[in-house]
Amino acid sequence: MQIVHTPEALRSVCAEWRREGLTSALVPTMGYYHAGHASLIEYARSAADRVVVSLFVNPTQFGPNEDLEAYPRDFERDAALARDLGADLLYAPAPESMYAPDHAAWVEVPALAGTLCGVSRPIHFRGVCTVVMKLFMLTLPTLAVFGEKDWQQLAIIKKMVTDLNVPVRIEGRPIVREADGLALSSRNVYLTPEERAQAPSLRRSLLRAAELAAGGERDAAKIAEAVRTFLREQLPLGEEDYISIVDPDTLAGVERIGQAALCALAYRVGKARLIDNILLRP
Repeated sequence: MQIVHTPEALRSVCAEWRREGLTSALVPTMGYYHAGHASLIEYARSAADRVVVSLFVNPTQFGPNEDLEAYPRDFERDAALARDLGADLLYAPAPESMYAPDHAAWVEVPALAGTLCGVSRPIHFRGVCTVVMKLFMLTLPTLAVFGEKDWQQLAIIKKMVTDLNVPVRIEGRPIVREADGLALSSRNVYLTPEERAQAPSLRRSLLRAAELAAGGERDAAKIAEAVRTFLREQLPLGEEDYISIVDPDTLAGVERIGQAALCALAYRVGKARLIDNILLRP
């Protein structure tokens, strides 16, 4: 596996692949890998001739008083895992390589970014879209792979690619979970033992929402309130950021469960902000 640190080096390697007629898959990450990241890289390995993994804690997607400095990092471990999983190229730039001091251009999808996580993190998705677009321009991949835990991010990236005619296929991959149901996240390391013991309640609350929808409940507000009530009892160490039921594609709120809907939530549990979601099918 080759490791490069500059946009120029990344562009050069990917251009050579294209000259050779090879397909490529991009897996954008912020590092501190777990089995969820592994599943994305493994899928990319199966779907393209070459795999490029980016490892970059992107400062522009962190707001004031968020965890940019505290975000867990372990480059040597991550590089070894990426190599063992079959990545051909690891791109690990310094922030100054990605953003010049006078950087002034941004990519946004306001219609989808202003809800769910975007309410409490208003600049987050602007930073995500901008860094992902930069990675697309540098690598020109055949496909790019994202996890479905960050469903809003996935929907926004799909919309960005569609609206800007970016010639890359976006693939979403299922959430990977601990045995007790907690969605894997690099931020799970922030949890204390007591918080970790309660955190799987997030998944159980979503399963309860799915049960209600499958059982005939069509009122989205009633389902959301059932989730809220469950978590008040089962996750007393947590604080709700949001519990929402939305259209899976547009992220617009829904009042009635007709076709598939997405129940998404975010909770602050100690120092961690945890997100999860489930599709509701009538």
